[in-house]
Amino acid sequence: MNWIYEPWEWYVAGPLIALTMFLLLFAGRKFGMSSNLKTMCSIGGAGKYSDFFKYDWKAERWNLLVVAGAVIGGFIASQYLSDNTVQINAEVAQQLSEDYGITSAGQAYLPPELFASQQLTNPFVLAILIIGGFMVGFGARYAGGCTSGHAISGLSNLQLPSLIAVIGFFIGGLVMIHVLFPLIFS
Repeated sequence: MNWIYEPWEWYVAGPLIALTMFLLLFAGRKFGMSSNLKTMCSIGGAGKYSDFFKYDWKAERWNLLVVAGAVIGGFIASQYLSDNTVQINAEVAQQLSEDYGITSAGQAYLPPELFASQQLTNPFVLAILIIGGFMVGFGARYAGGCTSGHAISGLSNLQLPSLIAVIGFFIGGLVMIHVLFPLIFS
């Protein structure tokens, strides 16, 4: 029964993602998570305040099932199909411990030193989360979609803007982890 706790191999997960993308393309749909934020804001009445949210959200409500599936699937996977540990390089774990005080590296997916609920009482951490959330939301909207939409859907449709966006996501991630993260958490 140990196989149930292991990540799926690329040759299983990849074709399943490709099949899903083919079915969505065949149905004339686009995949992405950030578009659901627009749908939820529109449902909540944001169209009264901005023309951006004035559209037929009912035509996109199918995509809300993607969000529900991601939340429910993530919960099921984390609670019942995972041992909640992650294997990382010993040198990386040592560096995280020495440089940032993250001693739970390799013991939890989300280090409690960063993600525990008591961290939300720290105004610095709360400010970082709020500012980061706004930046991610703005960036996803400015790029015309999020990482999943561009990397999975856009690239599978051979869209040049998605390729440019994905390259930008990788560059941004490298800058964040090698430049900004050490400045913020040192």
